[in-house]
Amino acid sequence: MTITSASTGDTGTPPPGTRAMTLSDSAARRIAKLAVLEGNPDQMLRLTVSGGGCSGFQYGFSFDTVTNEDDHVFAKDTAKLVVDDVSLDLLAGAELDFVEDLMGSYFKVVNPNAASSCGCGTSFSV
Repeated sequence: MTITSASTGDTGTPPPGTRAMTLSDSAARRIAKLAVLEGNPDQMLRLTVSGGGCSGFQYGFSFDTVTNEDDHVFAKDTAKLVVDDVSLDLLAGAELDFVEDLMGSYFKVVNPNAASSCGCGTSFSV
C-alpha cells in the first residue's frame, strides 16, 4: 500500500502519466461528509476501473475500510481515495472532482489518459 498526499499543486492536476491522482477540494469535502453519514469517518472512497461501459472502460465507486497490498491511497484533509495498482495505470495524472449542477451531483474523473468518454462521463476509452 502506498499513501500519497492528493493535494493539488499550482496547475491543479499532476502531469499526465504521473502515477498519482489528486482530489479537488469539493471531492475531499464530499468524501468526508459521506463517510460521516455512513457512520464511519475512517472509510475511504475506492475508485476502480473495469472493462465495460459504452466506451470500453468504466469507473466504479464504493466505500471501503480495507486496503490491499496493491492499493495506493491518496489523502487530502480527512478524505482518502483508494485506487488499486491496475486501475492507477489508467488513472495516472487524473483528478477526482465532485460536481453539483442542474443534472445532479456526482463524482467526476478528469482523466488525461481518456481519448474519449461517453456522454454521461462514467465510461471512457484510451
